[in-house]
Amino acid sequence: MTTLNLFTEAAVSTLYFEEQARQRGFQLVAGIDEAGRGPLAGPVVAAAVVLPEQFLLPGLTDSKKLSEKKRAALYPEIRRQATAVGVGVASAAEIDRLNILQATLLAMRRAIARLAESPDHLLIDGITPLPVKISQQTIKQGDSRSLSIAAASVIAKVVRDRIMLSFDRQFPEYGFAKHKGYGTKDHCQAIAAFGPSSQHRKTFGGVKEHVRDVW
Repeated sequence: MTTLNLFTEAAVSTLYFEEQARQRGFQLVAGIDEAGRGPLAGPVVAAAVVLPEQFLLPGLTDSKKLSEKKRAALYPEIRRQATAVGVGVASAAEIDRLNILQATLLAMRRAIARLAESPDHLLIDGITPLPVKISQQTIKQGDSRSLSIAAASVIAKVVRDRIMLSFDRQFPEYGFAKHKGYGTKDHCQAIAAFGPSSQHRKTFGGVKEHVRDVW
């Protein structure tokens, strides 16, 4: 069974926004999305993905609508078919220093910088434009409407989950492998019992109440 046959549902996202940008003369259109704005621990990860005009990957849509198994199967296919993929990370310490919005924008700028070729137009999930001198369009619920953004959402989510699995090996008492840093009951109980780790966001509610030492 091939990877593509794992998916039976039709893709919700389309290349409409990418095609519109190309009709306006843009050549390299990158979809931008992030994963990890809400958790109490770990980095925020952003991805930038440029797709070819004839891209086809059944089942690709917003990563939040996909199971972990489907994301894992889509990830290498996106990597294989994409014209370019860039990933950017902003650490928990940077989130605490900058705030989550600014850290997210930083991760996005880093993702763009990691692309093999510089894009001339950006499709950004959400409503906040990037402070870069590149033509761009923000799209509400873009990860369900643009295939480039959907692809970026999958890349960002898979990379972040892998990072959290590595943190789980360093800090097994918190259960990062299970909740990926989100504020579940078990995670909050672990923070209360052990205090925050170096990977916790110490300015976030649910963590800052348990900071015991100067950080």
